[in-house]
Amino acid sequence: MMEKEKVDQMIGIRIPRSIGQRLESLALRTGRSKTYYIREAIVEHLDDLEDVYLAEQVLERVRRGEESVSSLEDVEMRLGLEN
Repeated sequence: MMEKEKVDQMIGIRIPRSIGQRLESLALRTGRSKTYYIREAIVEHLDDLEDVYLAEQVLERVRRGEESVSSLEDVEMRLGLEN
């Protein structure tokens, strides 16, 4: 759920008609605004999108040999967790 935060930026987006209809239907059924659901969707998924972008960057560095990787066994040994 989104934290209360000062609203200081407005943006406009274009969405497919089918998504707009679904959004309108949800808003009517629940008594909440379309803006509420759009804001919730962005807040809920922005962290995931940022994580995916970061992971893709790290993967590219690994592929170029710029980032080291460790096997599970190596990590367990370093942490003293081997069985």
